[in-house]
Amino acid sequence: MGMRSIFSRLAALALTLALGLALCASSTAREAVPRAAHASGKSAAARTTLARKLNAALASARIPPAQRAAEVVDLATGEVIYSRHASGSLAPASNEKLPITLAALTLFGPEYHISTEVLGEGEQQGNEWLGDLVLKGHGDPDLSTGDLKRLARQVRAAGIRSVSGDLIGDESFFDRSRTAPGWKSFFLVNECAPISALSVDRGVVTNASPPLVAARVFAKMLAASGVKVKGKVRVGAASSDALSIASVESPALWKLLRFMDRESDNYSAELMLKQIGANDNEQGTTANGAAAVNSVLADDGIPLAGLRIVDGSGLSQSDRLTAKALSQLLVTVWGDTTLRRPFVGSLAIAGRLGTLSHRLRSRPALGNVYAKTGTTNSASALSGYVRTRYAFVILQNGSPVSATRARAAQDRFVTVLAAQ
Repeated sequence: MGMRSIFSRLAALALTLALGLALCASSTAREAVPRAAHASGKSAAARTTLARKLNAALASARIPPAQRAAEVVDLATGEVIYSRHASGSLAPASNEKLPITLAALTLFGPEYHISTEVLGEGEQQGNEWLGDLVLKGHGDPDLSTGDLKRLARQVRAAGIRSVSGDLIGDESFFDRSRTAPGWKSFFLVNECAPISALSVDRGVVTNASPPLVAARVFAKMLAASGVKVKGKVRVGAASSDALSIASVESPALWKLLRFMDRESDNYSAELMLKQIGANDNEQGTTANGAAAVNSVLADDGIPLAGLRIVDGSGLSQSDRLTAKALSQLLVTVWGDTTLRRPFVGSLAIAGRLGTLSHRLRSRPALGNVYAKTGTTNSASALSGYVRTRYAFVILQNGSPVSATRARAAQDRFVTVLAAQ
C-alpha cells in the first residue's frame, strides 16, 4: 500500500471519528439548551432573508415548482423553518435508500450480521460425508471468494475429506426474481447485479445463475482445501433437518449500510430490502420488504401519504417519496440515540467521502454536510444534515432532469444553510 493510500485512509478514519464525537456531544449539549431560546433566536427578518436565499437556490435549476420539493427542519427545536411543495409525491432516485436504512437499523440493530452456511444432507462416516453438502445464502451482499475459502477450511477442519453426493447452491431464503418492479431492462447488470440470496463477489459473474456461480467457486475452494466432491454442482434447497457444518458472517449491518449509502450501491440496497422482507420468517421478497418498510415508517409517525416503496435502490420508475416524509424520517433518526450514529455515519460527507467527495469542496459546506445523493435521468435528490443544526430534503424531477443544474442548485441550497 502506498503512502498516499495510507494517509487517505487515516484521514477518512479521523473524519469518521470526529463525526462520531460530534454526534455524541451534540446530543448532550442540545438537551441543555431551552427550546424557547432557539425558537426566539432568529428574527422574522432573518427568516425572510434565509427563505429568499433558499428559494433562489432551488429556482436556479429551472425546474417547475410542481416538480421540486424541499424542507428544512431546525434539529434543536423540531421546527420546520422552510418548506416548499413538501407533500408532493416525487421520484426520489437513491434517496429511496434512506427509508431502507431506517427500517434495517430499526428491525435488526446496527450490530446485526448476515450468515452464510454449509449444511449437510446425510451423515459423516470417518472422513467422508455420505450425502450432499449445501451452501446456503441469506443475502450477504459482501460474500466473497475469501469467505468461501474460510468455509472450505472449516469443512476440512470438521474431518471431511470427501463428499459422496452433490454440492448444492441454495438461494431459497429470497425469491428468485433478479430485478425489481419498475426497472428499465438495461438496469440489470448495468445498474445492479442480479439479485439473489446466494451470490459471491457482488455478482460480478452475471451470465449464469448466481447460486450456481457461488457453488462452483465453493467447489474450487473445497478442492484447494483437500475436500473432494464426487457428485455434481447444482442449485437446490436444503431440507429443514439438514445439519450445520460451517458458517461465516457478514460485516456488521452498520458497515454494510455505510457502503450502501455512501457509495449509493444499488445491489446492497436491493438485498437489504429482501432481508427486511424475510424478517419474522417471511420469505425475502421485494414486496414483503416494501410492506415492512412502510410499517416501520408508520410506527415512527412518518406520514405515508404520497409514498410508494417499490424497490430498495430507487431505480424503479414507480418509487415515490415526499419531502415531508423524508424530513420527518431524518428528525426521527436524530432524536433516537440508538439510530443516530450508525445512520448519520452511513451518509456521504461533503468534499470528503462517498458520492459527495467531489462536491461542496469549499467552506462553509466542506465537511459539514452529511447527506444521501440521488440521480436518475428523471430525478435528482439530496437529503441529510448540515452540521448538527439542520435536517434538509431536496427532491427534483424532470423529463429528463438536468443533473448538472440540479446538483448545482442542491449545493447552493446547502451552502446557504451551512453559512447560518
